[in-house]
Amino acid sequence: MQITVVRGDITAMDVDAIVTAANKSLVGGGGVDAAVHRAAGARLLQALRPLAPCPPGRAVITEAFDLAPRVRWVVHAVGPRFGVDEPADELLASAYVDSLARCDEVGARSVAFPSISTGAYGFPLPEASRISIQALTSATTAVAECRLVAFDAKTEKFWTRAIG
Repeated sequence: MQITVVRGDITAMDVDAIVTAANKSLVGGGGVDAAVHRAAGARLLQALRPLAPCPPGRAVITEAFDLAPRVRWVVHAVGPRFGVDEPADELLASAYVDSLARCDEVGARSVAFPSISTGAYGFPLPEASRISIQALTSATTAVAECRLVAFDAKTEKFWTRAIG
């Protein structure tokens, strides 16, 4: 799988699936999840209701609804709340790997990820970047292209270093 780091808006990526950093109730939250819900429209929330709750370290998948034409799927990955959900490292790695498994279920060959758990959930960015790269590079998947979409320069820097 080819992994690249880009800075930008995950909702504008030209990929088969985008991942959002969801909360366990799957009702839309802040940050990237709010942006994905806004871009996908109200049908996204309706599709998620029967799939909730989703525990930390797991992911569910829905249609992309009103997102950009190429994006067909949204993967809702629930990362750990740092200092609350343990073992945090394992749960974070699992959120990335489980997201790839959901992509495989629907035949998605390209996916864009945000930095899961590093916003409101407080996971330290250097550690989260390392864990995400290790999880993605060790996963068995049919996904051919993975874009790590950084919202800011700091995230971009740490992901680029972790790929190293």
